[in-house]
Amino acid sequence: MSSPSVTTAVEKVDGFSRKSVRKAKQKRSQSSSQYRIQGKAIDLNPLPLLKDVSATEKAALFQKKLQQCCVVFDFMDSLGDLKMKEYKRSTLNELVDFVAVGRGILTEQTYPEVVKMVSFNIFRTLPPSESSEFDPEEDEPTLEASWPHLQLVYEFFIRFLESQEFQPTIAKKYVDQKFILQLLELFNSEDPRERDYLKTVLHRIYGKFLGLRAFIRKQINNIFLQFVYETEHFNGVAELLEILGSIINGFALPLKAEHKQFLVKVLLPLHTVRTLSLFHAQVIRGLLKFWPKTCSQKEVMFLGEVEEILDVIEPTQFVKIQDPLFKQISRCVSSPHFQVAERALYYWNNEYIMSLIEENSAVILPIMFPSLYRISKEHWNPAIVALVYNVLKAFMEMNSPLFDELTATYKSDRQKEKKKEKEREELWKKLRALEIKKGVIKGIPS
Repeated sequence: MSSPSVTTAVEKVDGFSRKSVRKAKQKRSQSSSQYRIQGKAIDLNPLPLLKDVSATEKAALFQKKLQQCCVVFDFMDSLGDLKMKEYKRSTLNELVDFVAVGRGILTEQTYPEVVKMVSFNIFRTLPPSESSEFDPEEDEPTLEASWPHLQLVYEFFIRFLESQEFQPTIAKKYVDQKFILQLLELFNSEDPRERDYLKTVLHRIYGKFLGLRAFIRKQINNIFLQFVYETEHFNGVAELLEILGSIINGFALPLKAEHKQFLVKVLLPLHTVRTLSLFHAQVIRGLLKFWPKTCSQKEVMFLGEVEEILDVIEPTQFVKIQDPLFKQISRCVSSPHFQVAERALYYWNNEYIMSLIEENSAVILPIMFPSLYRISKEHWNPAIVALVYNVLKAFMEMNSPLFDELTATYKSDRQKEKKKEKEREELWKKLRALEIKKGVIKGIPS
């Protein structure tokens, strides 16, 4: 957030004051979803702590606390119901801790109460998203004012799903298709904290409820279709792509027609949308995760697709993936296959990629240098050696002090390796001579 002195500074820019612009951004920095909240003050009767009652009373008290937590508050009224808000927060904290360790509380009667409490708290009308004005790269997202309660509800639900006593056969009566649809709608929340929790919740549900898997895939498919062909606006595309990455990893071969259609009609068209920069990192991570290991032709294709993405990636997104990306490019440059190494080295002919590399040379140069220096001395193909020399020259011009430091370190490390190799060779010679002397090995000249 901006400091008060910066926020209140008034500077005229194109006829407008920065003060008014900053105030506008502050206005949208926090908002609250619309709940069905009564206008009168809320009063919750305090209940005893779960640890203070007998084992036979715990299940009934647990349900009463769940029912109390169905009450929701207006968090945009910062002074309203303070005592009751704090009481609910402490009760939610208690439920979070207890559901993880409590035994015998998840009775059949508890499941509808859990789903009811979670539904009352998380399912709501999200604040309107001004997509035409909101720039995720520049503006702060709208944070959920009710997060002090909402976060604990998500924590509780995740621990409920992960409990050793959890029974999907009972829960499936309440965690149904309607529940999934409402859950997926919440992925459009601007608050990245909520989307991160939703991602975990959907992962757990997909793993626990086999009967809902096809439905979940279909509904994610529908969200992406609407995003690509209609709205081009949905805040949770990156998170849903991460979930799909895990799901796709478990697909059996040969692929079903459903999965092939998803690739052609959804995943590939996602590359065409105007807001691709918002989930570039997930696309590249997906490519790196499934990078071919035994087929050079596929490697060349993957390198081509990555370059196309890098051509339009935002610098802030590039920073997120530069480390794993250039570790993979370093491996490709070292490939004995001429075309793979050549295709990777062609990245340095791309002006925009070069500008990204130069901005982040302090990170990228140490990753690439050992492979490049070794290849310049050892590679069998003179054309590759020439390309490597060009890349090394470019790096030297970008960051000469770091280049000199890495050169000295590399040479020092190589000398140490050669010394160790020589010592190892001498040791083997001594051992061999000793064995011959003892007569263990016969007929082999020393």
